Amino acid sequence: MRSLKFTNLMLVLGLLFIYLPMVILVIYSFNASRLVTVWGGWSVHWYAGLLDNNQLMGAVGRSLEIAFYTAISSVILGTLAAFVLTRIPRFRGRTVFGGLVTAPLVMPEVITGLSLLLLFVSMAQFIGWPQDRGVVTIWIAHTSFCASYVAVVVSARLRELDLSIEEAAMDLGARPWKVFMLITIPMIAPSLAAGGMMSFALSLDDLVLASFVSGPGSTTLPMEVFSAVRLGVKPEINAIASLILLAVSLFTFLAWYFTRRAEKKRLQGLKEAMESTVTETANERDVERFTAPPTNS
Repeated sequence: MRSLKFTNLMLVLGLLFIYLPMVILVIYSFNASRLVTVWGGWSVHWYAGLLDNNQLMGAVGRSLEIAFYTAISSVILGTLAAFVLTRIPRFRGRTVFGGLVTAPLVMPEVITGLSLLLLFVSMAQFIGWPQDRGVVTIWIAHTSFCASYVAVVVSARLRELDLSIEEAAMDLGARPWKVFMLITIPMIAPSLAAGGMMSFALSLDDLVLASFVSGPGSTTLPMEVFSAVRLGVKPEINAIASLILLAVSLFTFLAWYFTRRAEKKRLQGLKEAMESTVTETANERDVERFTAPPTNS
């Protein structure tokens, strides 16, 4: 009993440690005072003032755009890498390939950002691209390390799948591409959604890589917030952070809800298919038993 109370206490303290700063941030976003640390009453003035701050809103839109494209490209590349690692057991250079896929997970972002900066500068000198560093270079940099997270998540899911379902579909005449789209993708959909949301959050939160590979006119929200914090936290920062927190929470809930509903529908379909197969098999056996000719004793 004491162990259970201690566990619950630690759980509550852990949740407070994680979410209490977010709650304080949301509360102070309604602070009427311009001084962030001094409470001056309730007001939505700073939310209305966001529409007039073109620089901050531009950084928000730019960050959301980069995060969206990063999530899509990371899911595609990470899923392909996961299939190579799990479905091709032996090929020359497999160990090296696996190390290259997971290397960005342990590589310091400063080293990754510096190496990508040198790469883009060298490419601009030799082939003339990219002429200017901006949204595209930030997107490439974010994809280079977010795809590794997706590969790890999807690989774990692929190793748990029952290959007999895919093999049964191919035995019944389904082509590999159709099996992949109608069977494999629905079964790994939760991991794809998790990897996509993780990539979106990592891209939206990144400061180090974007600082190395960005250029004039491509300032992201973390860069804007970091530069503003050095001069003092502005109330608009609390307001925009609260809006992003609300948007991310809503997106996460919707993704969880639709993924859960799709998983329930898939399991229900499998259950009905199995029951139908069992019923048909039993009926066939009954027909064979009644139509079989009597044996002579």
